[in-house]
Order: sequence, then C-alpha cells, then structure tokens
Amino acid sequence: MNGRVRNHLIRFARHQVGTTSYLNLVQEAELGFNLEISHEKSRLNELLAELSENEFRAGRPILSCLVKVEGSKGQGDNFYKLCERLGLGEWRTLKQDPEFLKTLRRECRAFWQDEQNYQQFAYRSLA
Repeated sequence: MNGRVRNHLIRFARHQVGTTSYLNLVQEAELGFNLEISHEKSRLNELLAELSENEFRAGRPILSCLVKVEGSKGQGDNFYKLCERLGLGEWRTLKQDPEFLKTLRRECRAFWQDEQNYQQFAYRSLA
C-alpha cells in the first residue's frame, strides 16, 4: 500500500498542480479506506507519516506535503508534528510560517519533475 501511495504522489508531483485531498488520494490510489471511520483515517495518517519519514531519511522530499487536509488551507497539526520529529523546527512555528509549506511543495515538485531524479528514485524500494 505504501508503494501505491508513493507512486501516486510522485505522479501527482510530476503532472498536477496544487494539492490533492485525503479523499482523492484514497480514491485515485485505490486504497479502500473509509475516511468516515476514525481508525481508517488514522491508518492513512500513519501511512503518510511512515512514507514521509522514509523519503526524508533517504534525502528526498516529503511527499505528504502535497496532501491537503479537507477544509484547510494547508496541513493539519500531525503534518507539522511530523516535520518537528524530522528536525525541521518546532511544529507551531512551522505552522505559522506561510513560506514553509510552499517551499516544501515547490521543492517536492522540482525534485520529482527532474527526469534524472525520477529515473533514479521513482521505482526504488521505500527505503
């Protein structure tokens, strides 16, 4: 399942503009989660966090920056707390910085739109 989410978000970074929602991610990556059920939504959050941690530790951008929380201009607290765990800063400060999320998204798109990066990393394992 991590592979499907990763592949979908890489394609999204390469070919789409803006962000995708949790619901679109679930539908387009055919994950089968029901976001009305709290433990299934939590599982999706865990999956995105795990994927983002793996990508970050491998020196690649945080793909979950492209997944927007429904009804929000950006990300929820869990995303910023993940960034804090990754050593990017204190989560409340990151959340208040309007450039932080924009920069992450710009860097993510630039990385995956680079053909060399795509060829080298897109089809690798999740590590």
